[in-house]
Amino acid sequence: MRQRLSSEPDRYRGRRRVPTPPRSRYAAVVTSAFVGAGVVALGAASNLPDAKDVNPDVLQSLKSSQIATDALESRDSDGERASRSNDRSDKAEEVSAEVSAEDIYLLPLDDYQFSSPYGVRFGKLHAGIDLAAADGTPYKAVHGGKVTSAGYNGGYGYSITVEQEDGTEMIYAHSRRLLVKKGDEVKAGQVIGEVGNTGYSYGTHLHLEVHVKGTPVDPIVFLRERGVDIKLQIESVYAGMAAAEAAS
Repeated sequence: MRQRLSSEPDRYRGRRRVPTPPRSRYAAVVTSAFVGAGVVALGAASNLPDAKDVNPDVLQSLKSSQIATDALESRDSDGERASRSNDRSDKAEEVSAEVSAEDIYLLPLDDYQFSSPYGVRFGKLHAGIDLAAADGTPYKAVHGGKVTSAGYNGGYGYSITVEQEDGTEMIYAHSRRLLVKKGDEVKAGQVIGEVGNTGYSYGTHLHLEVHVKGTPVDPIVFLRERGVDIKLQIESVYAGMAAAEAAS
């Protein structure tokens, strides 16, 4: 066994020892190396099929979600357009309703008994029809117009005259109470008075007259031509009158 002589030069002597870096610096170097490797790996992998592509079902779900969102936005937009269209339609209907309201004719009473027709009675012209109803029953305007007379009027008792735009007049007579006054504008179906027994009357009823160009006409015929048919007991009353005239 060869012993090293003290005079033999030390092989390590004169060499520079590289100092060991602190652990923290070592960790930083190792981390940087891993990050750098990762960047290189990602760059290389960008040209290759990725085994971690998003699941097709998830992609489809995302696409469906987007489609649904687009549909909702489209629906909202369509809804706004439809709303504007409906607003225009509603306004057009309102205008149409206002126009058609001018042509509306209605029965003055919902429940009544037809008691007397238009014609000669007791040697005089009975210029209207009589609709019997309980005292105080509200009656309505047959047609819209302006009230030209409202008050007590001799044989008519408390009566109302409503003049239409074409000059036709409706007279409502023998009222117990009047609910409009001269100068009022009324609409078809508006309650304007109550059935009574005032003036030249033999029982509580509404006397209705229609004057066209100042001449009284049969309200039955006039209203029927405008879609209003007073049906209760008309035939029997007219038949009774015809029989009475024939007997006389």
